[in-house]
Amino acid sequence: MAAVSLHNVVKRYGDQHTVIHGVDLDIRDGEFMVFVGPSGCGKSTLLRMIAGLETITSGTLQIGDKRANDIAPSARGIAMVFQSYALYPHMTVFDNMAFALKLAGHKPAEIRAAVERVAATLQLTPYLQRKPKDLSGGQRQRVAIGRAIVRKPDVFLFDEPLSNLDASLRVQMRVELSRLHQELKTTMIYVTHDQVEAMTLGQRIVVFSGGRIEQVGTPLALYHRPANQFVAGFLGSPKMNFLPVEAVAGAPDFIAVRLAGGAVVEVTAAGDDAVRGARYTLGVRPEHAVLLPDGAAAAGNQAGCLPVTVGHVEFLGDQAIVYVRLAGMDDMVAVRHLAEQAPPAPGSRAQLRLPPQRCLLFDTNGNTVSAPALSTRAA
Repeated sequence: MAAVSLHNVVKRYGDQHTVIHGVDLDIRDGEFMVFVGPSGCGKSTLLRMIAGLETITSGTLQIGDKRANDIAPSARGIAMVFQSYALYPHMTVFDNMAFALKLAGHKPAEIRAAVERVAATLQLTPYLQRKPKDLSGGQRQRVAIGRAIVRKPDVFLFDEPLSNLDASLRVQMRVELSRLHQELKTTMIYVTHDQVEAMTLGQRIVVFSGGRIEQVGTPLALYHRPANQFVAGFLGSPKMNFLPVEAVAGAPDFIAVRLAGGAVVEVTAAGDDAVRGARYTLGVRPEHAVLLPDGAAAAGNQAGCLPVTVGHVEFLGDQAIVYVRLAGMDDMVAVRHLAEQAPPAPGSRAQLRLPPQRCLLFDTNGNTVSAPALSTRAA
């Protein structure tokens, strides 16, 4: 096992095109770290730089106690699992998994023991004599993972290994990868664009955008205390609702903001410095917005409710997503609704409550102002 550290790492193609902009990151020994972000954000490029498949333009990569910039990929103590299975089609499962050990000159008895042990862990023992074409997609990916495990590397690198699998297999493989990490306790770095994979697999997550780190933290920290609007919008499904607002008042523990239709909402925040008329973006997650029957506020049951019109309802089995429209606004707001409560019909009127302690405010630069921003460098 080994820790991985990157200090001011830059990747540039030619003189003009920079794809990684001075990344600083410390990955702890034995940690499961996930790189997540939209396509083209640089996460796979950074992974390939750690693997030695891409050169580092400037900065320092350290694996364990060694500077790894100029160390050959085969000598870095890493094993990589790719999006494509990259198996030898003419070899059996056993031979695919044993190939690296044979090249390294291990004895046949050692190779067989290692392969059989890993095959048992990955539930591949019945398939050791099959060819890759005789396996399902999930089984092929397990073979690729097993081929990496038998080498006993210091660091595992995974480059979107589940993206070619169907939904049910992805769920199964996520569980198996988590179990493997618990058993092996080896440093793992996992790249994905799927925020569900990131939230369920990572002990910590690195959110990338445009070749830069937006935030590093635990899944819950990033979900509940995003550093900026990009992180808040990228994590969560359905995504966070964003509404343009302007400040009307500030106090030590709240900021009052006005929506486009004139309704005023209070947000829990340090609002002493809030400037009347300042522009913000109000953020609230669908599961935190509360939908109430029309007239609830007038009856005195709830304060601070906003009148809305129901536009569309999506039924998802255990829940429904209700999209509502506020007066004076074009975009609809998504609200999560539990299945045991009958959702309102499209076109009906309702009341929307935005709990002050559940809302976030973002300034014109997209930075969070109603919750402390977390560091973009790992502690």
